[in-house]
Amino acid sequence: MKKPAPSLKGKLLLDSGMLSGSSFDKTVLLICEHNAEGALGLVLNRPVGRKVGEVIDREMGEALRNHPVYLGGPVQTQVLSWLQYDEFLPDANVMENLKLGHALEELAEVTEGYSSTCRVKVFAGYAGWSPGQLDEELSRGSWLVSAAKMDVIFDVGGDGMWRGILRTMGIRQQLLADRPDHPEWN
Repeated sequence: MKKPAPSLKGKLLLDSGMLSGSSFDKTVLLICEHNAEGALGLVLNRPVGRKVGEVIDREMGEALRNHPVYLGGPVQTQVLSWLQYDEFLPDANVMENLKLGHALEELAEVTEGYSSTCRVKVFAGYAGWSPGQLDEELSRGSWLVSAAKMDVIFDVGGDGMWRGILRTMGIRQQLLADRPDHPEWN
């Protein structure tokens, strides 16, 4: 009997350089769920260039209205999810003091709360894998696994995030981070 792979919940996945040309090219993903039923993650470094107030037509506080939206992945891009960090978050469900949520009413309450340590990141869509699919991609070397840190998760994101994390992982990953986008143009 094959032993199940350890859960990657709360870990970062980085494109290993094998995903060029796909929607996961140079992505940094946070795995929010990983079990026998599949996996769910959010791409952390793809801002869509719009704010929450531009994509949701409803009353909300100014703080929430001005949060940037990130493309969480190619699945159900019309659905919003969010990550919340706080120093004490008893209902955290991704890792210690980090929660994944989907209800807009709850998001509005979180962003209008009184905690000075609360951080939020909002996503349109998510990345999803069927049972065993992520494990197969890992065995093919499509992804590199890294520890997740709150400052990285809530970083502004963008193109430099992937390269920045790779540069902290070792010499091979540093070479990957520093390679040109189009080596054939050399």
